[in-house]
Amino acid sequence: MLHRLRFIPGRLVQSIPVAIGVTIIVFFMARLLPGNPALALLGQHATKASVAALSKQLGLDQPLWQQYLIFLGRLFQGNLGTSITYQMPVTQELAQAIPVTLSLLGLALLLSLVISIPLAALAAFRPGGARDLGVRGFTLLGQGMPQFWLGIMLILLLAVGVRAFPVGGYGETAGDHFYYLFLPALTLGITMCPTIIRSLRSSMINVLESEYVGTAKSKGSYGAALFRGHVLRNAAIPTVSVIGVNLGFLVGGSLVIEKVFALPGLGSMMINAIFTRDFPTIQGVTLFVAFFVVVVGILTDVVYTILDPRVDLSSKERA
Repeated sequence: MLHRLRFIPGRLVQSIPVAIGVTIIVFFMARLLPGNPALALLGQHATKASVAALSKQLGLDQPLWQQYLIFLGRLFQGNLGTSITYQMPVTQELAQAIPVTLSLLGLALLLSLVISIPLAALAAFRPGGARDLGVRGFTLLGQGMPQFWLGIMLILLLAVGVRAFPVGGYGETAGDHFYYLFLPALTLGITMCPTIIRSLRSSMINVLESEYVGTAKSKGSYGAALFRGHVLRNAAIPTVSVIGVNLGFLVGGSLVIEKVFALPGLGSMMINAIFTRDFPTIQGVTLFVAFFVVVVGILTDVVYTILDPRVDLSSKERA
């Protein structure tokens, strides 16, 4: 097994040029935001002299290429700079916000799988039937619902109406965290379900029509035993890639959902930084998201090779 994972160092090396390109795009795109961070901090009634003095203190009076080189030099030292708004290291801000966002994404993925696997199985075992049509209708409906709208509807229904969940916040204990994260995670999970269901349904139909499933049926394997032992594992192989790609999009969706549910994660951090023109924070969050997408891509390949022994990505790397 270990020799089949030798592609990982190569993938990490390949990600270095991508990371450098991301730093360039992130740095200069942040500077395209209208407004002056110094003016945003001091307020509209600040004098030109005070704005100029603060801009010089923050290094915003230097040429852009020089600011980028300073940013890159600090980045290689593990220093993402200091937040203009909160006057604290960006790495410290990220350390507080990243666990919230990762917990949200992990719970959202879990809930999406809990919903998607049974629905895909219901549709695949009777393709063209009433259950299949119902599941496919659910996927079409799920695709048309914006995440922020679904989040607001769930708040009105389950938080304001039924009072089963809090409207927002994060809580203090581990149990509180799970309780407060459930509704935003359900929002993200539902929006991810249509893609997973379609992929799983299609794969399950192909697996159910295969010869080895027919052989298993002839040996008396039916129902849950057939599903667990022969259908799900083989049908999940192509779906792993779909989940990996959608996790990258899910990060972007979580930024808005965190703001809707007032979660102290990367989303709230990013949106607040954009409003205050906090360049170091914007750069730090965006770089972490890019790093997350690269790691998810590598982990997707690892899971793929574990599920399908026929795949050996290390030989492709050598080729």
